[in-house]
Amino acid sequence: MVYERKFIEDPLLQYEIMKFLEKELDRVGLAGIDIQRTPVVTRISLEVMNPGKIIGRGGSVINRLTDTLKNEFNIQNPQISVVEVRTPSLEPRLVGKRAAKMIEMGKKVRSIIHFLIREIMGSGAIGSEIVISGAMSKGARAKRMRAAAGFIPKAGEYVRLVREAHVVSVTKYGAIGIFVRIVPPGTIFPDKVVEPEEIKLPKVIAAASLDETAK
Repeated sequence: MVYERKFIEDPLLQYEIMKFLEKELDRVGLAGIDIQRTPVVTRISLEVMNPGKIIGRGGSVINRLTDTLKNEFNIQNPQISVVEVRTPSLEPRLVGKRAAKMIEMGKKVRSIIHFLIREIMGSGAIGSEIVISGAMSKGARAKRMRAAAGFIPKAGEYVRLVREAHVVSVTKYGAIGIFVRIVPPGTIFPDKVVEPEEIKLPKVIAAASLDETAK
């Protein structure tokens, strides 16, 4: 019974830790969190755009986060490492956050999706998909907009090779959900060969530009 209870509690604890870190590190461009627990140590790897802001002067920020994980989450011997993100357009969470900011600025949702897909594929991704759902304007019913390019597996073991993130944009019309899926460069599918240079973008995406995202 003890083992069953621990099996149930661990995923919940990891979820709580991830939500805490997302809230604390949102302003430094948090792209991903990886938590690995062992009997001796809990390793937490953070992928961020600005490592210096997390480390802080003399390691002050990391020390504060470590103390919080020990005292509030009862994590024994947490070890935090920081990895710099070099290509933000290949990180689903960062892409989603960027889309959220543009939506909150009042820019056209469909143009935002096309522009971001173009950037993702231009960075070498094998496939990408963005789905935005919610009320897009005053008095409008909730609707769903989607754009995709390249190869995106939707079923089977290949789904594990896809990086994804869900972000919420809060506008004056309500909450809008943003779902981003990216197959990063170099992903190998055992029975399928996909060459990024051979991927053709739909005309509407290939022609998208930053100017088109203006209201």
